[in-house]
Amino acid sequence: MQSKALTVENYLNELPEERREIITQLRNTVLKNLPKGFEEQMSGMIGYNVPFSIYPAGYHCTPTSPLPFMGIASQKNHIAFYHMGIYAQPELFNWFVAEYPKYTKTKPDMGKSCIRWKKPEQVPVKLIGELVKKMSVKEWISIYESVMKK
Repeated sequence: MQSKALTVENYLNELPEERREIITQLRNTVLKNLPKGFEEQMSGMIGYNVPFSIYPAGYHCTPTSPLPFMGIASQKNHIAFYHMGIYAQPELFNWFVAEYPKYTKTKPDMGKSCIRWKKPEQVPVKLIGELVKKMSVKEWISIYESVMKK
């Protein structure tokens, strides 16, 4: 479910109250822990990208878009957090899966870069904060380029 909102504030205002609260919490946690260089931008969801000023080539699929890294979305049946690092770096994925049970009783519902929760109270916000800190812009660009060269 992609939003047509042009600002984060508009996106949040479109959400039902029970979703707005957790999406706002996730956003605040990301912003508090976001490594220097990433920028927040709307792209159908709240996204965190490497800006053109740092990575002029942009995203290979759509070079007119900045290189994506993370996203937060309210989907039809779940709350989603996207993190390209857990898809591209097995060590980070393994760390996340090992840490997950320390923060919530539910099993992680994951697919590639996406982590999903059906209920707001299931979202391990503190763990997401720890995940956000784990990869710098420089590390993400290096991983991205190494994968693209293959």
